Amino acid sequence: MTVITRTERLLIREMDSAIDAEFIFQLLNSPKFIKYIGDRGVRNAEAASEFIETRYRQSYRDHGFGLYTVELLPGGPQIGICGFVRRDTLPEPDIGFAFLPEFEGRGYGFESSSAMLAYGRGQLGMRRILAITSPDNDASGGLLLKLGFSFDQILATDTESLKLYSSDLPA
Repeated sequence: MTVITRTERLLIREMDSAIDAEFIFQLLNSPKFIKYIGDRGVRNAEAASEFIETRYRQSYRDHGFGLYTVELLPGGPQIGICGFVRRDTLPEPDIGFAFLPEFEGRGYGFESSSAMLAYGRGQLGMRRILAITSPDNDASGGLLLKLGFSFDQILATDTESLKLYSSDLPA
């Protein structure tokens, strides 16, 4: 298990399909994930295991970073995901996060995202990080502002509109 970083309450590590499949199945099928991020078509733990390998772990191989599992310390359950996504449609990596419903509203999003921003700057050499949200996802937008991101613009495509935020990290 490759640990990316720790905070006072959290361990952030690479996903492992052998131990994270059931958790990812639950997360990807939670109502807010489907509403704000999208339905990934993952309908059981076996499909979640394949999704971890072909999407999350592939990003580690392709880009040297990705979305990571967030666990409660010490040795607690998996509660969410946080990390970076490299999209063909954006010029810089964007930060992403999602948590199981029972762990929302406890500051874990801010804590894990703050740690990931420090990791992105310190270990990955990132200077500018983007973020996208659905136009009606006020909770994530508020978190991004609290993290120091600025709202840039609405990105509109044929199929969706997204709010784009950015953060220029100090050297």
